[in-house]
Amino acid sequence: MSAIMKKLGYGLGVLILLYGAAFAENETAIVNFVVVKDYNGKPIRNAAVVLHPIKKDGTQSKGGLELKADAEGKASYDGVPYGKLRIQVLAPGFQTFGEDFDVNQATMEITVKMKRPQEQFSVYKDKEKPSEAKPEDAPKDEKPQ
Repeated sequence: MSAIMKKLGYGLGVLILLYGAAFAENETAIVNFVVVKDYNGKPIRNAAVVLHPIKKDGTQSKGGLELKADAEGKASYDGVPYGKLRIQVLAPGFQTFGEDFDVNQATMEITVKMKRPQEQFSVYKDKEKPSEAKPEDAPKDEKPQ
């Protein structure tokens, strides 16, 4: 009877190890966000924090989750699976923030510093805009001789 108990004990031990390994692949984390102004560190309330899981090939998975920052600029989510996560933060009057993070700890703290919009870059900045060009200034078609 003790031989049967030993085999049963070994079998149960193997099952527990396999069960634990299965759960290790599905680990989740608590991710805490703080959204602040870059120039003075004050919190931004009602900022939208969007979470997008990223596949192993680097592409963004369909779906996602949107959180709203509270009056102190904080948002949190418990249950984020380990792996790559794309974070986007949107707030009126600020540039959109976007960055990929590797969720690999049970608890993560992410501080997002939002910047004011900057002047846009244009290749036409020091050149005459095409809409301002005059027809008589256009190059004349020359016929080959």
